[in-house]
Amino acid sequence: MITKEDTALLTKQYGKNEKDSGSTPVQIAILTKRINNLMPHFEKHIHDYHSNRGLLKLIGQRRSLLKYYAKTDADKYGDFIKSLGLRK
Repeated sequence: MITKEDTALLTKQYGKNEKDSGSTPVQIAILTKRINNLMPHFEKHIHDYHSNRGLLKLIGQRRSLLKYYAKTDADKYGDFIKSLGLRK
């Protein structure tokens, strides 16, 4: 679970200002944080298929946002991926 403090920190780090929680980089960073927080659960509970579906939906949402960000702002995309620690 991601807290309001985590969201505020990610918004401050990747947004244009502290209230900019809707921009694409901030949304991707928040989804990445949520996905990373869920991974220990799936390492422990391998057969939790219902929650796994939710995880796959989050990953798909992040993937589509990453595609959009790469298409609209290709210059910043590479540095952004490296700062989040994602492959590509």
